Formats: sequence, structure tokens, C-alpha cells
Amino acid sequence: MLTSWVLSFKKILSVIEEASDCVVLQLPLIPLTRPQLTLNLEAVSPGLMAAIQTLATDGGTETELTNLVMQIDGASQLPNFYYYLEKFITLGLLCYTLVEAERPLATLVPLSLNPQLELRLLRFSVTQQRYRLSRFAYCHRNQEEMVLESPLSHAQVILTDSQCAMLVAELAKPQSAETLYHKVPTLSQQTIQQFLNILLMAKMIGEATEEGKLPADENLALTQWEFHDLLFHSRSRAGRHSNSAGKTQRFVGQFSPQPVTKPQMSKDRIDLYKPDLQKLNEEDAPFTLIVEKRQSVRSYNDEEPITARQLGEFLYRTARIKRIFAKDYGECSNRPYVNGGTCYEFELYPVINLCQGIPASLYHYCPKEHQLERLSGKTPQIEELLEQARLTNFKVSMPQILVVITARFSRVLWNYESIAYATILKNLGALYQTLYLVATAMNLAPCALGTGNTDLFAATVGTDYYTESSVGEFLLGSRPTDYHHLDL
Repeated sequence: MLTSWVLSFKKILSVIEEASDCVVLQLPLIPLTRPQLTLNLEAVSPGLMAAIQTLATDGGTETELTNLVMQIDGASQLPNFYYYLEKFITLGLLCYTLVEAERPLATLVPLSLNPQLELRLLRFSVTQQRYRLSRFAYCHRNQEEMVLESPLSHAQVILTDSQCAMLVAELAKPQSAETLYHKVPTLSQQTIQQFLNILLMAKMIGEATEEGKLPADENLALTQWEFHDLLFHSRSRAGRHSNSAGKTQRFVGQFSPQPVTKPQMSKDRIDLYKPDLQKLNEEDAPFTLIVEKRQSVRSYNDEEPITARQLGEFLYRTARIKRIFAKDYGECSNRPYVNGGTCYEFELYPVINLCQGIPASLYHYCPKEHQLERLSGKTPQIEELLEQARLTNFKVSMPQILVVITARFSRVLWNYESIAYATILKNLGALYQTLYLVATAMNLAPCALGTGNTDLFAATVGTDYYTESSVGEFLLGSRPTDYHHLDL
């Protein structure tokens, strides 16, 4: 069966014919991802114009395009055609579709400008070398297409035919073109070789190595990356994807953004102490001293635990709403910590184990009213949350207060594309630092935890995992007697 490569322009490329010998090629701007690209081609020969029109529609093989230019312009225009073809390849404007017996099997689509994909690689035959699927490669559905991608690559592979998906599955184990041919005999060996070529070019596969050795396509730095971390890094930064990014507010007209605060969760409320900020301004230790003395404190003075007054002051200084105002398409607020886009997606749930003046229970902090809503007493689930916090805290001591920080994701997802979850994590870091500094200024014991059980907390509070769930945990309590107050 005849195997060939069909070249075509990317679907998002616009071809504008301004005259019989003038054409403009344009890639649209994708904010924060790719600048707009415009190529003005003047004095275009009729043969080259016909080749461009072919690339913009059904596409053609390099031989077919060459013959088309030859028939219309003659051999004298072939160097000009090859010049522009190489330019299109270098800029990542061309897709390469593997075709067998006029049936498209897979398409390589460049994702960035100058993706460094070499078309000539496709003309080589793969040897008896065995290859294996990269541990970073993954398949997912994009609309009605099955797409193979990797954070290592500047291209994606669209699997048009199910037999190519079978080949990808087989490549979980080391395979040569010959062994693959015996497993998927409905494809010719030449087609399988060329499919391996396209996977090689897109860095979806690498040479198989012996167990215990570094993969041939990895170096020491890459070996230390886990799949999910590298994927998250590559998809939330520009360079290796062609998705929209930034504050696109893509759901405008479909549904309204979430309000700045949650609806009331309980009628059982506790008014919290509000400190005198002017007095604190006069009495607080110098900022530099607070920053220098900030540290994680993992043990507490349980004989004199944290008080309701201290918790009230702490929450007022770190998380209250200062004001609510309209911005863009919804409500926004100002609070004591910095937050990208003033979305303020976080909700604080103090799990109180030991606090003078407040019963042990699970609470929700209301930042507008500066109140605590009591959600439940100490259930087995809450006991498990506290125990897991103790274990994460190196089993040092049971927390006096565990502050679980959730994100109402839609507050950010509604506004941002590609960078939404990355923005949430950056915001969480800003909140953590504020919690640390205020606790240090108040001579309390602060400690951020590295992880927590999101499913357990969602079940405890009754929130939907995808709507609002925990993204951070912070311990707070009274300092033990062997810790001294701020001094140099």
C-alpha cells in the first residue's frame, strides 16, 4: 500500500488573496501565548499561488505541489517554491498528515512558531532500533479528535485512525517497526516506520534502554521531573501550546461569575474581635524584624492555648474584606493579602481543636461580617482532618487550630484561561506569607502544611470537589514557653 505525506496549512491560518499576484498569510494573535504573525507575499507566480491555495484547502504531497508549480510556471520557479516551503516549515505553519491508500492516519500539528521540526526526518526509514513511548506523552480528547501530546514537544499528533492509537498503546513496551507490524498487520511496514518517524519528530517516543538506566531521551534534569509537574509547568506558561491564555473571560454571555462572598452557610454565628489598627500600627514590632523572625512553629502551649480574641485579630488582619466593588463583569474585593485579578477565591475554614472562648468545632470564616459560622461539632471526619494534619506536621503535636483554605475555583476559572490554577497557587503563596507575618507579629505559632486530603474535606463540608475544595492548610496556635517574643 502506498504511504505518503500530505502537507497543509494549519486550520487557524488565514489566506487572504489581495490580488492575482499578492497574498497575505496570517496567524491570529493569542494573548500571552503567541503574537500575531503576518506574511505579505508579493509578485507571487501563478504556480506558487496555486500551491498556496492547495495548502490552504485539502493539501498535497511535496511531489504533487512540485508538479503543480512545474506545470504552471515551469522549472525556473521551483527554487522560489522551495524557498517558501522551507519558510512555512520553519515558522510552524504546515501540518503533516500520514496517508495510506488515500486514508489519513495521523497528523502532526506544530504548536508554536519555529517549532524546530525537520520535514526531512520523515524521509528516513526507522531501523531495527526499539522505541518506547515517552513517560510524558498522553492522549486526550479535543472536541471530536484524539490528540497525543507531551510537555517535551512543540507539536501535537492527531490520531485520525484507531490503528495508530493501537500502535501508541503497543509502544508502552519497547517495540521495533518489525514487531509492531506483526501486531498491527493491517498497516504496511513502511506506514509503521513513518508513524514512528512522526512520533520521534514530536518527541513522543525515544530509544528504549535497559532497565535501571536513564531513558535515551532524558537527561539528569528531565529525569527528576514527574509527569504531572512538567505538564502543569508547560501548559500554564507560553511556548509549548497554542491555547488562549490570560484574562479572556471566556464565559461572558454564557453564565454569570460567582459573587464575591459565599451564601450564608449557618445561622449559628460568632462575632469576632476587631483590633484597633491604629494602635497596632504604633505597637507592632518593625516590619524588618517580623520578616527576619518569621519561621514555622510546630508545637504549642496547650496549657495556655490561643484565645478567641487572638483568633479574631488574626483573621481580621489577614483575611477580612475591606471593601467590595464592581470590576469588569462581576464583583471584586480588597483584602489584606495580594491576589491576582482581585478574584479572592479563597475561603477559610478554621477547624478548632483547642481555643479559649470558642468551642471545638468546624467553622467557616465570613470575611465581610468578620464572623465565624459553626458548621458542625467534632465528627469522626473532623478528627481525621486533625490527625492527618498532625501526621503531616511530623507528628509533633495535635493542632490547636487547623485552617483549611479552599478555593471557589470559578472565581478564577471564569476569568482566566491556561493560567487559572497556576494563578490560584500563586495567590495561595501570597496568603501563606501574610498568615505567617501576622502570626509572627502576634507572637503566635504558624505553620503551613505541604498537603492535605481534598476529598475528605469536601465530604466533611459538603462541597463539590470541582466547585470548591481545599488547596492549602495552615496550623495556628499559641507559642510554647521556650519560644521568646520578637527580639534581636
